[in-house]
Amino acid sequence: MASDQKFVDFVIDQIGYSRQVTCKKMFGEYGLYFDDKLFALVCDNKLFIKPTLSGRAYIIDVVEAPPYPGAKNQFLIEEQLENSDWLKKLVSITVAELPEPKPGKKK
Repeated sequence: MASDQKFVDFVIDQIGYSRQVTCKKMFGEYGLYFDDKLFALVCDNKLFIKPTLSGRAYIIDVVEAPPYPGAKNQFLIEEQLENSDWLKKLVSITVAELPEPKPGKKK
Protein backbone atom coordinates (compact mmCIF):
# COMPACT_ATOMS: atom_id res chain seq x y z
CA MET A 1 0.00 0.00 0.00
CA ALA A 2 1.46 3.34 -1.00
CA SER A 3 1.65 6.24 1.44
CA ASP A 4 -0.56 9.22 0.85
CA GLN A 5 0.63 12.82 0.55
CA LYS A 6 -1.62 14.00 3.42
CA PHE A 7 0.18 11.71 5.87
CA VAL A 8 3.59 12.83 4.60
CA ASP A 9 2.55 16.49 4.95
CA PHE A 10 1.37 15.79 8.51
CA VAL A 11 4.72 14.19 9.41
CA ILE A 12 6.69 17.09 7.92
CA ASP A 13 4.50 19.55 9.80
CA GLN A 14 5.08 17.63 13.05
CA ILE A 15 8.86 17.70 12.51
CA GLY A 16 8.70 21.46 12.18
CA TYR A 17 11.86 22.27 10.21
CA SER A 18 9.82 23.67 7.33
CA ARG A 19 12.75 25.05 5.34
CA GLN A 20 15.13 22.11 5.75
CA VAL A 21 12.82 19.09 5.52
CA THR A 22 11.66 18.00 2.09
CA CYS A 23 10.24 14.82 0.64
CA LYS A 24 10.84 12.91 -2.55
CA LYS A 25 8.45 10.32 -3.90
CA MET A 26 10.07 6.94 -4.44
CA PHE A 27 8.16 3.97 -5.81
CA GLY A 28 4.89 5.08 -4.21
CA GLU A 29 6.57 5.82 -0.88
CA TYR A 30 8.54 8.85 0.33
CA GLY A 31 12.04 9.70 1.45
CA LEU A 32 12.42 12.57 3.93
CA TYR A 33 15.50 14.76 3.63
CA PHE A 34 17.00 17.30 6.00
CA ASP A 35 18.80 19.57 3.56
CA ASP A 36 20.43 16.81 1.47
CA LYS A 37 20.55 14.05 4.10
CA LEU A 38 18.06 11.21 3.81
CA PHE A 39 17.01 10.64 7.42
CA ALA A 40 13.64 8.89 7.20
CA LEU A 41 11.21 6.96 5.04
CA VAL A 42 7.44 7.03 4.99
CA CYS A 43 6.16 3.63 3.90
CA ASP A 44 2.57 2.39 4.20
CA ASN A 45 1.75 5.60 6.09
CA LYS A 46 4.31 4.79 8.79
CA LEU A 47 7.37 6.83 9.75
CA PHE A 48 10.74 5.07 9.81
CA ILE A 49 13.79 7.01 11.07
CA LYS A 50 17.33 5.88 10.23
CA PRO A 51 18.90 4.24 13.27
CA THR A 52 21.70 6.04 15.12
CA LEU A 53 23.25 5.52 18.55
CA SER A 54 22.06 8.93 19.74
CA GLY A 55 18.57 8.26 18.43
CA ARG A 56 18.45 4.91 20.22
CA ALA A 57 19.48 6.56 23.51
CA TYR A 58 16.88 9.31 23.05
CA ILE A 59 14.00 6.97 22.19
CA ILE A 60 14.82 4.48 25.00
CA ASP A 61 12.04 1.95 24.17
CA VAL A 62 12.97 1.46 20.53
CA VAL A 63 10.64 -0.32 18.12
CA GLU A 64 12.44 -1.45 14.98
CA ALA A 65 10.99 -2.79 11.74
CA PRO A 66 11.93 -2.86 8.08
CA PRO A 67 10.14 -0.15 6.06
CA TYR A 68 9.75 -2.56 3.13
CA PRO A 69 10.55 -6.24 2.51
CA GLY A 70 14.28 -6.88 2.42
CA ALA A 71 15.23 -3.56 4.04
CA LYS A 72 17.31 -3.16 7.19
CA ASN A 73 15.42 -2.37 10.38
CA GLN A 74 14.81 1.28 11.16
CA PHE A 75 13.19 3.05 14.10
CA LEU A 76 9.41 2.81 13.68
CA ILE A 77 7.80 5.93 15.15
CA GLU A 78 4.14 5.51 16.02
CA GLU A 79 3.28 6.49 19.58
CA GLN A 80 5.28 9.74 19.59
CA LEU A 81 4.19 10.82 16.12
CA GLU A 82 1.90 13.52 17.46
CA ASN A 83 4.49 14.84 19.94
CA SER A 84 6.03 17.54 17.76
CA ASP A 85 8.73 18.64 20.23
CA TRP A 86 9.89 15.06 20.79
CA LEU A 87 9.93 14.30 17.07
CA LYS A 88 11.80 17.51 16.24
CA LYS A 89 14.49 16.62 18.79
CA LEU A 90 14.80 13.06 17.43
CA VAL A 91 15.26 14.37 13.88
CA SER A 92 17.83 16.91 15.07
CA ILE A 93 20.01 14.35 16.87
CA THR A 94 19.61 11.80 14.06
CA VAL A 95 20.66 14.22 11.33
CA ALA A 96 23.64 15.38 13.40
CA GLU A 97 24.95 11.80 13.60
CA LEU A 98 24.35 10.79 9.98
CA PRO A 99 27.26 11.15 7.56
CA GLU A 100 27.24 13.83 4.90
CA PRO A 101 25.79 12.62 1.58
CA LYS A 102 28.26 11.60 -1.09
CA PRO A 103 28.60 14.09 -3.92
CA GLY A 104 26.60 13.19 -7.00
CA LYS A 105 28.31 12.10 -10.19
CA LYS A 106 28.65 14.70 -12.90
CA LYS A 107 27.03 13.87 -16.21
